[in-house]
Amino acid sequence: MSATALSIALLSVLLNAAAQLFLKAGTNVVGTVSFGDANTVNTLIQIARVPWFWAGFACYGISLFTWIATLSRLPVSVAYPLVSIGYVVNAAAAWYLFGESITAQKLVGIGLIVVGVILVSNTVSK
Repeated sequence: MSATALSIALLSVLLNAAAQLFLKAGTNVVGTVSFGDANTVNTLIQIARVPWFWAGFACYGISLFTWIATLSRLPVSVAYPLVSIGYVVNAAAAWYLFGESITAQKLVGIGLIVVGVILVSNTVSK
């Protein structure tokens, strides 16, 4: 895997992880969100007023283009498992930013993800 392909893939993953964190920050402002009831329009208006949601939407939009660039450089069977790095980033960031817990079970799962990403990324011919 070339340094360029890896860099673009990691940028895409980090943008996607940032989008999740921004959206979570937005829900912390708005509260529980529901769609499909009589308050759907009001919910959408509330969401539109929270800058965290817009930051999340922007990160998703940019990550779409970086992901397309990634897929043009790597087989999808290698690129897609790299997305799981976002789980690692988000677990640490959610602990730091939102006070979410990191249990022993989560740490074991994160460790398995990291090992899996390393194994899959090493299958690409150099």
